[in-house]
Amino acid sequence: MSNERPTIDQNLIRELANLLTETDLTEIEIENDDLRIRVARTVGATTISVPAAAPTAAATAPAAAAAAPSDPAKHPGALLSPMVGTAYRAPEPGAKPFVEVGTEVRAGQTILIVEAMKTMNAIPAPKAGTVKEILVEDGSPVEYGEPLVIIE
Repeated sequence: MSNERPTIDQNLIRELANLLTETDLTEIEIENDDLRIRVARTVGATTISVPAAAPTAAATAPAAAAAAPSDPAKHPGALLSPMVGTAYRAPEPGAKPFVEVGTEVRAGQTILIVEAMKTMNAIPAPKAGTVKEILVEDGSPVEYGEPLVIIE
């Protein structure tokens, strides 16, 4: 059994990142043998992620280096996305959202779902409080560490 890890072609990663920009796509995923590369972007940033079993590479656009002082991610009540995926505010299409602005929540209560690699992941409230702001739209792509909700 070999302990060799697949080699990630840095030029391929650059080409995929450029393809996202040129086509105005928000994400692209390719798979070849035991290596899967998913490239997703938000305004000002490009993130490359691969499964834990494969080597990981990440690239961030220089424009994302400076965070604005009013960055919601810095808010003490910010619930940050634990993964890259698609955020859903309700358990299924057409259903009532888990929470709205003003909803009182308890620690551990499901706030929303993030779908990652076809797996639905319930995102719980880290603490009890009131939902002050919802920072994502239903069905929108989210990045790791992106603020989703503000709870005070």
